[in-house]
Amino acid sequence: MSESKPQGPRSIALIGPYTSGKTTLLESLLHACGATGRKGTMKDGNAVGDHGQEARERQMGTELNVATCSFMGDQLTFLDCPGSIELLQETLNTLVGVDAAVVVCEADPSKALALSPMLKALEDMGIPRMLFVNKIDKAAGAVSDLIDALQQVSGTPLVLRHMPLLDGETVAGYVDLASERSYVYRSHEPSEVRELPDEAKDSVEAARYQMLETLADFDDALMEKVLEEESPEKQEVYRNLTQDFQQGLIVPVLLGAGETDNGTFRLLKALRHEVPEASVAAERVGVKPAGTCVAQVLKTFHTPHAGKLSVARVWSGTLKDGVTLNDSRVAGVMQLLGANSTKQAEAVAGEVVALGRLEEITTGMTLSDAKDVAALPRAPQLEPVYQLAIRPEKRDDEVKMSGALARVVDEDPSISFEHVEATHELVLRGQGDIHLKLACDRLRNKYGLSVATSSPKVPYKEAIRKGVQQHGRHKKQSGGHGQFGDVHIEIKPLPRGSGFAFEDKIVGGAVPRQYIPAVEAGVRDYLNKGPLGFPVVDVSVTLYDGQYHNVDSSEMAFKTAGRIAMSEGMPQCQPVLLEPILHVEIAVPNEFTPKVNQLVSSRRGQLLGFDAREGWRGWDVVNAHLPQSEVHDLIVELRSLTQGTGTYTYKFDRLQELSGRLADDIVAQHQEETAH
Repeated sequence: MSESKPQGPRSIALIGPYTSGKTTLLESLLHACGATGRKGTMKDGNAVGDHGQEARERQMGTELNVATCSFMGDQLTFLDCPGSIELLQETLNTLVGVDAAVVVCEADPSKALALSPMLKALEDMGIPRMLFVNKIDKAAGAVSDLIDALQQVSGTPLVLRHMPLLDGETVAGYVDLASERSYVYRSHEPSEVRELPDEAKDSVEAARYQMLETLADFDDALMEKVLEEESPEKQEVYRNLTQDFQQGLIVPVLLGAGETDNGTFRLLKALRHEVPEASVAAERVGVKPAGTCVAQVLKTFHTPHAGKLSVARVWSGTLKDGVTLNDSRVAGVMQLLGANSTKQAEAVAGEVVALGRLEEITTGMTLSDAKDVAALPRAPQLEPVYQLAIRPEKRDDEVKMSGALARVVDEDPSISFEHVEATHELVLRGQGDIHLKLACDRLRNKYGLSVATSSPKVPYKEAIRKGVQQHGRHKKQSGGHGQFGDVHIEIKPLPRGSGFAFEDKIVGGAVPRQYIPAVEAGVRDYLNKGPLGFPVVDVSVTLYDGQYHNVDSSEMAFKTAGRIAMSEGMPQCQPVLLEPILHVEIAVPNEFTPKVNQLVSSRRGQLLGFDAREGWRGWDVVNAHLPQSEVHDLIVELRSLTQGTGTYTYKFDRLQELSGRLADDIVAQHQEETAH
């Protein structure tokens, strides 16, 4: 690999848990680059990152923020991803188009576990990453404890680049273990080079040796020098750090505090010298060097003034304003700095830009001016784990509901919605309560559509435990032709999961052939709402006798007779409530497995066992059967128990009888709701 500094535009994702200080760090980075005249803050509502209305209302990142700047002549685009675990899909969609990532964390070992899903995603996607320990000035405890905790959640070796220098209990500066220089922090000013205190020399020497030992695992020449206790040249150390970082063999760890601008300049220098050129990431995703323009959409915005904007990474070629990509004409190429945009004539490989008016283009799509370009890999799609039933507060808004929802989903593909036939509800699905309430806020703020939300209804069913024979007659005379239909049916329970069966055993024309389908229609009509008020399943009905009238019989009369027979016979069949049971797979760090077992038991669940989670060191997957009624807020409690890391997937397993007080309460509540 060439030792020269990487060239060309590069993109870097800023990711990290909520409260890690990513937005503050971004403000510090942009100010250091001269992209902003003064630093904004989330509290004051003037930060470049998190500029949207929903973000400012919540004082947290709610969607991707893009900020392009220049540092010492190099163009860097920072992609600031939201920190909430419920918005992880936004981060995954963004990571598809970056050259490297900076994982921002707090100097608190107890919070290290929250990094686990993010670090695993970066490892799986093969993206170079470094850790920036933010708020180092507020650190409590030894940095070695922090590194140990962070190493537990990283499958790749961590390499400490900076050794903190203490002034009493406070971190007052750091030693750069590669350059062997020590610095003292100055608030909002460049750090000062200071001579290393004598009392720190032994610990710094030990930390540097540990760094070199890790690097030597990937370089035989360096290993030989380490074994012979020969100090390598600084350039050799830097070369190893860069190469190993770019190949994803190590995760460098840097220290700082975005609020006071400490460590920001050193982070920028590391990014400038070590983040690989855009061609490396292009090769990783499968783009071959060529003159063909190839880009990929990382995020979609619908803005009130500029219309639809597609944030795209240019992988190869030159993307010019007005070019046709995927049969859609680009109406504007823009460089972004938060909410501000600057038009430009074209974008070259490596740049991340916003493209205007690509109405038919969605997040994740591959764009090209050629016809035969293969689609690039998309981010893995997370399964929904939370649902809300929604309805417009004003009935007049029902017409624009679907169009507004479609735009919200266009911006955030991890949200989906569906009209559930069984419960007659419009259900919104996503990654948690915050996630879906953000979607509702966007409906209100962007499209003037206020919605009411509620927990989705559970699609209970009912069945019967015994059979019965029943006679049903419909007779009506009101002058002229009357109505007459007479049937004898047998109702019997079927094995669970059989559905519905109708059998015709009429002989001798007791019911004319043309009226038999009408009898079945009447039976089916009744089954939509049985004696308990729910749809009936797993039942067979046999029509075995009846009578008709040459003049007064009709299809409608026999349909009504069939329904009457069912309504009179079904209550005698010992109706029973059925609740849906889901097969749930809960993934958690194994230290929380006992708590998850208790959680399942407390929700009327049946534990089936657990296994190691494939590809995840120190994680388990707990298998269980849970009633659907107990799963609605499962993710909320699960994340609370597991520091935000637990998740689950589910699928329908079966319908199961439910009796006793709980069943009585469900039936009573349902009858009360349907009576209004």
